[in-house]
Amino acid sequence: MNMSHSEKTRFGFPILGGLIWAFGLMAVGALVLSLTLAFTGQKESSLPSAAIVVHLLAAFIGGAAAGKRSGSKGWYTGGATGLLYALLLYLIGFLGFDRSFHLSALLAAAVAFAVGAVGGMIGVNLRK
Repeated sequence: MNMSHSEKTRFGFPILGGLIWAFGLMAVGALVLSLTLAFTGQKESSLPSAAIVVHLLAAFIGGAAAGKRSGSKGWYTGGATGLLYALLLYLIGFLGFDRSFHLSALLAAAVAFAVGAVGGMIGVNLRK
């Protein structure tokens, strides 16, 4: 059975591709925030709000990339991408920085799922 290139892409790893986009965007956002702190009069107290915006954008773009790559069920692939993004961030914080579990982690995962799902729905429609 010979599959065309588009069929291979559709059944490939859309969630992995979305995670790569999400973490790449998060890295760029972290670099921009660091440079902003270093070279402007910006206070560190504004970082939590800016970090939330970066994470929301990362989950949205990751979900859109996953949805575009999957070609269907964008809410599912985008939501799964957002959820995995949030879980991986929590895992990194837990293992690397000894952060304990809080209810806010569940809220962050739910929001990342929702934002990723919306991105996935938009990503599927970008394919057309």
